Amino acid sequence: MTDSIAILGSTGSIGTQAIEVAQMHGIRVTALAANTRVEELVQQARLLHPELLCIADESRYSALKEAAAGLGCRLLAGMDGLCEIAQHQSTGTLLNSVVGMVGLLPTLTAIEANKPIALANKETLVAGGALVMKAAADRGLPIYPIDSEHSAIFQCLQGNKRGQLKKIILTASGGPFFGKTKADLAETTVEQALKHPNWSMGNKITIDSATLMNKGLEFIEARWLFDLAPDQIEIVVHRQSVLHSAVVYADDSMIGQMGVPDMKIPIQYALTYPDRLPCPTKPLSLTDYGTLTFAKPDYDTFDCLTACIRASEMGGSAPAIANGANEAAVAAFLKRKIPFLRIGELVTESIEKIPSAPLTCYEDVVAADRKAREFVAEAIAAC
Repeated sequence: MTDSIAILGSTGSIGTQAIEVAQMHGIRVTALAANTRVEELVQQARLLHPELLCIADESRYSALKEAAAGLGCRLLAGMDGLCEIAQHQSTGTLLNSVVGMVGLLPTLTAIEANKPIALANKETLVAGGALVMKAAADRGLPIYPIDSEHSAIFQCLQGNKRGQLKKIILTASGGPFFGKTKADLAETTVEQALKHPNWSMGNKITIDSATLMNKGLEFIEARWLFDLAPDQIEIVVHRQSVLHSAVVYADDSMIGQMGVPDMKIPIQYALTYPDRLPCPTKPLSLTDYGTLTFAKPDYDTFDCLTACIRASEMGGSAPAIANGANEAAVAAFLKRKIPFLRIGELVTESIEKIPSAPLTCYEDVVAADRKAREFVAEAIAAC
């Protein structure tokens, strides 16, 4: 169990729940970082008295400086600030819950400084999984997954021989458009795509859930976290989000982890592992649910999911390209510049038209990401 954490993305859904867990178990919060929400960040600082306070959007540093006057925190900004938190001597475990590729460099920085990672930033492993896992393995550092699905798999592996694992079952809620066809989704609005059936998340992640890109990212993330081949990962749509994922062993026994749809459970397990402590969440009652359902994903309708699996099979920079294209396409959709289905088309086109290359360093990942974003920008401008 860690005694202190630094939280990147502290004002988001994962960050605020991590603070709740930390307070319940006496875990000190030494640093906080947010992207743009100065007011909420300062309110958290007044409550937690961290040593470091960072706003990732450098244009808001002056606002932070004014709002945080008298708090006694050291104020930081931008990527340099995130990386300083990641390697600071006061950081016990780095909880990385920022959204997007921005999370990769702080993760690598923390590992280089010998800090354990509690990871909720999918893009870190999607874009730079080979680099991150090798760096962590070289230093013997753990990466504790916070995504509910990866936490479930991590929990189901405890006490069993890793070599006897046959495959994993990665569950998906199916998002708000489960059962819809491409024809049904042709006129999808931003407002419709932002309505998730089970989880309350930020806009980008919610859109990723609607396109099933989120599950595609988790597919790639699971490959790196658990050292799996693509054919060892089966995606199953489970609308109730009660079975968070499962593993299948050589004897075809399936072991799953269940709980109410509440992120505090995986957050707490990442921070208190290997201990299991009381958690500020509602207990699961199977009789309240009555029926749990399972279905196959619709790979034909949801291009993003299919593209991510293909990118994972291609290897090299392909996953980073898919991720960068998606980030750019989702931003364009949220600004109403492209239709909903165009997101999946752009992700698919990016991995088909941009050659995959080996990733040997952080700069290789940045280059792949840049090419993908430029490709999307040019494709949108050409329409």
